[in-house]
Amino acid sequence: MSEFYEMTIAGVPCKLEKFAVSDTLDIAAFICFDSVEVTVAGCAALLERVPEFDVILTPEAKSIPIAYELARQSGKPYVIARKGVKVYMRNPLDVVVTSITTQHEQHLYLGESEVNRLRGKRVLIVDDVISTGESLVAVRELVKQAGGIEAAACAFLAEGDAADRTDIIFLEKLPLFFK
Repeated sequence: MSEFYEMTIAGVPCKLEKFAVSDTLDIAAFICFDSVEVTVAGCAALLERVPEFDVILTPEAKSIPIAYELARQSGKPYVIARKGVKVYMRNPLDVVVTSITTQHEQHLYLGESEVNRLRGKRVLIVDDVISTGESLVAVRELVKQAGGIEAAACAFLAEGDAADRTDIIFLEKLPLFFK
């Protein structure tokens, strides 16, 4: 039987299912694919908090709807850091990341076209949840290698100790569940 954590994000009630990431730790999984209402309201709330920016950058995959909706509401373009090199990606930049949800090493890539869209621009880094911050470190490195300027890093949720960080903008705190 599943357990759930109930919270409100940007005024919208959410019920997040809990999953074990180890023998001693559960997380409440925020899957923004589940609710257009949360995505639309959350993006409006984030746009009220973030500084001026020129382009949005997000890691693939769960935060793509957030990046899209931020782009739609702001009128600014978005770029996706891919988890694999595609045939249409010339001269890709490659950064290694390990996050709490993937539990193994993976790569984030930007092709030459995406790099050109970031170069010299104020980049808003967007994710769904910031937890350990490993994904954020990798995306920040991509911005640096691409010649972009970080405007801010933001997420809907800051999980665990990430809620104490001063270098990110987020809507709500998400606790970790220790067994």
